Amino acid sequence: MHFFFSDKVVLLFDFWNVHSPAGMALSVLVILLLAVLYESIKFGKAKLLHQSLVSMPTSTSQQREETDQGSSSSSELPPVSRPGLRWFLCHFGQSLIHIAQVVIGYFIMLAVMSYNAWIFLGVVLGSAVGYYLAYPLLRID
Repeated sequence: MHFFFSDKVVLLFDFWNVHSPAGMALSVLVILLLAVLYESIKFGKAKLLHQSLVSMPTSTSQQREETDQGSSSSSELPPVSRPGLRWFLCHFGQSLIHIAQVVIGYFIMLAVMSYNAWIFLGVVLGSAVGYYLAYPLLRID
């Protein structure tokens, strides 16, 4: 197999059948936007993970040690179910974002496996643009 430059290709599904230069340009644009979305999701997921780890409360054993070392007047600990529920929801959200990232990544990979050079260049350019746009969002404050 080898890459070829052509304006006739079938991408991902039978109904995505490109027959003209205008159709190829539109297909490259769609693939480029998918690559930008993939990079944005990748950086968004990292930022969300960092924010969720920072906002999570300390573990119950650390809370006990802090309570014992601090003031012994209050022997009640905060309820454990709230942080556990928050952790579960955060983990569930991270899992959904990961699924979206994997699905989009496989769509992009399958588009490249059409061996059309225009589609490949759209993926490369979209990945570069996505990285360029999303990287400043990763800044950890």
